Amino acid sequence: MPTSVQVGSILIEEQIPVAQLLGLQSQPYSGSWGVVKSLNSFALDRKLHAAGWNFFFMAAEVEVMFLGALEAKKIQNALQRILEKVKLQDFNCLEVTGIVSKRFLGLPYVTVSAHSRHIQESCYLDSAEVRRSSQRNRE
Repeated sequence: MPTSVQVGSILIEEQIPVAQLLGLQSQPYSGSWGVVKSLNSFALDRKLHAAGWNFFFMAAEVEVMFLGALEAKKIQNALQRILEKVKLQDFNCLEVTGIVSKRFLGLPYVTVSAHSRHIQESCYLDSAEVRRSSQRNRE
């Protein structure tokens, strides 16, 4: 059974070195991504900042929608679609910012939204090329 995800959950690539360095605990979720346990974005930011790392927030929100009722498997599929959309940007975290169930003409649908996040040591966000080469080195 996949780990349940809710608004405020942080998904992190499990291969990034800072996760092992700081002892961040995560549960496997989808592929190389895991859900950070017992830390929200504010607590994670404080922990990273205390260790000399930075936790960037990308303003662009990514949304996907699916028809039907709210179910863990459907949310996992929606998050997988979001991860595929943001994969080209080479960020190493994702924060779930919305899971909203609605109806239109009697049909239930759910919108899942998230923001890309990135953990790195420098206080200036690395370029896409540097992030991409860093990811290749980890693999």
